[in-house]
Amino acid sequence: MKNIQIKASSFFELLKMKDTSMWEIFAQMIDGEEKEIIFLDDEEKILFSYLLPDNLEKLDEDRKQFAEEYSEKLSGLN
Repeated sequence: MKNIQIKASSFFELLKMKDTSMWEIFAQMIDGEEKEIIFLDDEEKILFSYLLPDNLEKLDEDRKQFAEEYSEKLSGLN
């Protein structure tokens, strides 16, 4: 499995500039090999990681699960 390290602040700024979602970028990275994407802060400390699946179907499942969990967390804040 490949490890890919990404500076979170730069990554999310790029997404905002290009008006695209992280899921679109992740879909472009799928090549049949599972990868661990490690998001780092500006001091190179690990913020979180994501196991990028080897196929689009699993990525879509992950996207749906993320959306549900995110929605639940937002509703809990109100």
